[in-house]
Amino acid sequence: MRPGARARSVEDVPLHRVTQERTDRSADLYALPGSGRALPRYTLPEGPMPAREAYQLIRDELALDGNSRQNLATFCTTWSEPEVRALMTDTLDKNMVDKDEYPQTAELEARCVHILAALWHAPHGAAAVGCSTTGSSEAAMLGGLALHRRWRARRRAAGLPADRPNLVCGPVQVCWEKFARYFDIELRRMPLLPGRTTSDPAQLARYCDENTIGVVATLGVTFTGAYEPVEEIATALDALAARTGTDVPIHVDAASGGFVAPFLQPGLKWDFRIERVKSVNCSGHKFGLAPLGVGWVVWRDAGDLPDELVFHVDYLGGDLPTFALNFSRPGGEIVAQYYNLLRLGRTGYQAVQRACADTAVALADGIAGLGPFQVLHDGRAGLPVVCWTLTPERAADRAGWTLYDLAERLRLRGWQVPTYPLPADREETVVQRVVVRHGVSRDLTTLLLADVRGALAELARHPAATAEQRPAFHH
Repeated sequence: MRPGARARSVEDVPLHRVTQERTDRSADLYALPGSGRALPRYTLPEGPMPAREAYQLIRDELALDGNSRQNLATFCTTWSEPEVRALMTDTLDKNMVDKDEYPQTAELEARCVHILAALWHAPHGAAAVGCSTTGSSEAAMLGGLALHRRWRARRRAAGLPADRPNLVCGPVQVCWEKFARYFDIELRRMPLLPGRTTSDPAQLARYCDENTIGVVATLGVTFTGAYEPVEEIATALDALAARTGTDVPIHVDAASGGFVAPFLQPGLKWDFRIERVKSVNCSGHKFGLAPLGVGWVVWRDAGDLPDELVFHVDYLGGDLPTFALNFSRPGGEIVAQYYNLLRLGRTGYQAVQRACADTAVALADGIAGLGPFQVLHDGRAGLPVVCWTLTPERAADRAGWTLYDLAERLRLRGWQVPTYPLPADREETVVQRVVVRHGVSRDLTTLLLADVRGALAELARHPAATAEQRPAFHH
C-alpha cells in the first residue's frame, strides 16, 4: 500500500454478483438444463423452467408438423391478416359464455348472427334465431338436435311412438355420423349412383318415412366440393308430402358453401328462400376466413328451435340463455369473424372467393392437361375445390402406380394432397382433392402443378413396387 493510501473496504469494491436468474438469462438457450433431456411425456416436471426455454423447446417440436399453407386437404383458414392476430391477442381472456361480463363481445356475436341470417334470406330479419359454436360440426349437431326434438314433440302430441328416429342424407361429413351415434338416431345414407358425386333426390322416397326427423343437404360435399341440389331435394320432399302426408324438413350443412354461394352463386336457391329449409349451419373458420374455432347455426324461425333445448344460467350474473354442447369457450374467434364481415363487406368477400374460384379453375385445367387424370370437380360451380381421379385407362394399369403413390411423392415436397375412395356405392373410384382457400395463390398452384408433373415423370421412370391400395389421407 502506498504511503497515505486508505485501505479499501468491501463496500468500496464494485462487486458483480452472478445470480442464478442472471445466469439463466445470459446462457445459451440450448445449454440450459431443460435442453439436456427429453421433454416430459407422462408426468408433471418437478419444477419450473425459464419461459423462453419452454417456448423454444415446444416450438422446436412443432416444427415437425407439416406446413399448414401446403396442407391442401383442409378447408380451414391457414392465413390471417395481422389485425386478426392482434384481435385474437386482445381477446385471449374473453369467455364467450359469460355475456354479462363481456356484453360487447356478446353484441358482436349477435351482429354476426343477424348478418348471416340476412345473407341466407331468413324471413324475419333482425328477429332471426341463431348462435355461434366452436365449429360447424357442433353447429350441425345443434341443428340435428332441434330437428329431433321437434319431430319427437309432434309424434307424442299425436299419440304415436317416438323411439325410432332416423336422419336421411347423402355423402356427409363425419360429424353427422357422430351425431347419429351420440344421440342414438339411425343414419340413412343414400348411396352415390354411377356418374354422380352428390345424392339423387329421386331416391328420397325410398329412405324417408314417418320416423324421419329431417334430410341433410350438403352445400359443398367434403369429398369433391360439389353442391347438393337443395332445391331439387325440397321439390322431391314436397311431392312426398303431397302423396303420403309425410312432411320432412331440411337442414342445410353449409359448412363451406354458406360463405361461398351467396357471393359466387347468388341466384342459387339453397337457403331460407326454400320454405322447407328450417336451419343452416356453416363454419366461420373455413371460407368465412375467421381463425380456427368458430361455427354458426341459424334457424328459420324461433319455433324451429325448441325451448327445451335452451338453458338459462344465472350464476355468471344475470339471466343468460345458452344453447351449445360446450360451455366456456373463447370469444376471440367471434370477434375476428365480425372483423372480417366489417373489413370485407359483400364486395370484399366476393373478390376473395372469386380469386379462389379462378385459381381453382386454372388448377383444374392444368391437372386435366397432364393426361392421366379425369377431373370430377373443377371449381366452376360449387366450392373452389379441384377433385380428380385417374382416367379409366390409367386406372386399369395395375402394374403401374396409383394416386396413393403420387400423394407420397408430393409429400416429399411438402404438399399434403388427400387421396381416398368416394363414398358408397362408388368406393372403386379413388380421388385426390385440393381445396383452394384464402391464401392458396395462383403462384402456389403453379408450383404444385410443376411438382405433380415432376412426380409423374419420376413414377414413369420408377414405377411403384406395388399398386396395392394404401391407407387414405387422414384428415
